Amino acid sequence: MKEVLTDIERWRTEGKRVAVARVVGVEGSGPRDPGATMAVSEDGEVAGSVSGGCVEGAVLTEALEVLAGDGAPRLTTFGYSDDQAFAVGLTCGGTIHVFIEPLDW
Repeated sequence: MKEVLTDIERWRTEGKRVAVARVVGVEGSGPRDPGATMAVSEDGEVAGSVSGGCVEGAVLTEALEVLAGDGAPRLTTFGYSDDQAFAVGLTCGGTIHVFIEPLDW
């Protein structure tokens, strides 16, 4: 989380809404451990990382939907076999669970 705090503070100072995504579980192999964090501003700016490859883009989309909708948090799951993972540019297969919520403070 520390790596995204500077960006979150800047976005909040600029009056932008922010969503935070965190890895909350990993089954099998995954590029990031639980606790890995990504912050997304309402403009689509990103700080941090929860995975890699196409998962990052999917988490960005989910975070923007949280900010544009009713603000309800959501748990998303991404899972790939090793062969599927390699095909989409990930380093390994496995399943990750990412919790996405608006930052209200």
